[in-house]
Amino acid sequence: MKDADNLIVRLSFEFALDIIKYCEELELSRKYVLAKQLLKSGTSIGANIREAQNAESKADFIHKFKIAAKEIEETQYWLDLCLYAESYPDPIGLVEKIKSITNIVNKIIISSKTNR
Repeated sequence: MKDADNLIVRLSFEFALDIIKYCEELELSRKYVLAKQLLKSGTSIGANIREAQNAESKADFIHKFKIAAKEIEETQYWLDLCLYAESYPDPIGLVEKIKSITNIVNKIIISSKTNR
C-alpha cells in the first residue's frame, strides 16, 4: 500500500477494506441499496485522503480533506441506519473506527488552516 507509514492514509485504507467486507455481508442479506450507498461513501474517504497527499497547494490539500470529512458524515449516517435497523447486521467495529478517523481528519484540517 502506498503511504503505509502515513497514519491517516493507512487507517482510511483499512477502514475501506472493512467497509467492503461489511457491504458484502449486506448484499448477502439482500440489503442492496444501503450496501451500495455505504460502499461508495465509505471507500471515498480514503480515496480523497490519498488524493490529498499529492495536492497542488495547501488550499487543495484542505479542500480534499474537507471532501473526506463530508464522506465521513455520510458514511456515519449509513452506519447509524444499519446500527439501529433491526433487520440489518451490526456494523461491529466500524462505528468506532470511523470516530477515530473523524478525529484525525478534523485535526488535520484545523492544523492545516492555522499553518497557512
